Amino acid sequence: YLAKQPSLRAVLRDPSGCEGLPGLVEEQVHVCRRRVGAMDAVKRGAELAVEECQHQFQSRRWNCSILQGLQVFGQVAIQGTRESAFIHAVSAAGVAFAVTHACSRGELEKCGCDRKIRGVSAEGFQWSGCSDNLSYGIAFSQAFVDNPERSRGISSSRVLMNLHNNEAGRKALLAHMKVECKCHGVSGSCEVRTCWKVMPPFRKVGNVLKEKFEGATEVHPKQVGSRKLLVPKSSRFKPYTAHDLVYLMASPDFCNRDPRRGVFGTSGRRCNRTSPAVDGCELLCCGRGFHTAQEEVVERCSCKFRWCCSVKCKQCRHLVEMHSCR
Repeated sequence: YLAKQPSLRAVLRDPSGCEGLPGLVEEQVHVCRRRVGAMDAVKRGAELAVEECQHQFQSRRWNCSILQGLQVFGQVAIQGTRESAFIHAVSAAGVAFAVTHACSRGELEKCGCDRKIRGVSAEGFQWSGCSDNLSYGIAFSQAFVDNPERSRGISSSRVLMNLHNNEAGRKALLAHMKVECKCHGVSGSCEVRTCWKVMPPFRKVGNVLKEKFEGATEVHPKQVGSRKLLVPKSSRFKPYTAHDLVYLMASPDFCNRDPRRGVFGTSGRRCNRTSPAVDGCELLCCGRGFHTAQEEVVERCSCKFRWCCSVKCKQCRHLVEMHSCR
């Protein structure tokens, strides 16, 4: 819901501004008060999560559509499905990513670069520069994003599922940290290299989580001693790891409109007539068929380089066939 707010700064100038943010549980309000400077980063992280979700699912029946009001994804987000698993994972990762990025840019008082990585590596380069402080971003995400689940009590199967997927989202970020280096020496001879750790682009995290979505494990609760655990529903399913997504119930088909549940159906959606995949007209239109119409497309063409230094193009118009679900 924070992703849809035009700005948090005006709200948070007020001493009681954190209480004025809709949808926060009590412990999230406390985190907001203690780290009010980080709330803009939380909003950016939520925006990143929504954008990435919509990019990853743009060609599927459920295309991560959002609703007005407090429950942004409708009931899709709370039903214990694969889609819910992805929403939780990408949201937890988005907040960790944005808060970490704000640390590295010097926007937050309580954190900065990760100074713990020091000395010479096994490969012989010198650790230096501003490594992304992902441990801070992850700890903030755990404190802020996980709290609505923890406030409901740890015994609920849905809570166990959501907490697991939140952590899987953060692990996707952590597992794909990369090393960047700079060479030093005469004429760039690279006699000395200084290196630092940076987060992957968020698109990489989204791609990883989409793969995890495709291979998510269906689970059910099982009492083991005094603890409730989530175990694979079938012995044929592979055991899941801390990096995998898990879900409790099968998804609806998303074919027919039901806005209350966050399902907008596929009528009117563009489809690819020649594709056998999920974006193809057969699957996306749920067997209802599709309309075909001619549309005029304007593209740049006959481009020529002009010395110096511009490219001059003509505009070409041509008709293309567009297909949309009935």
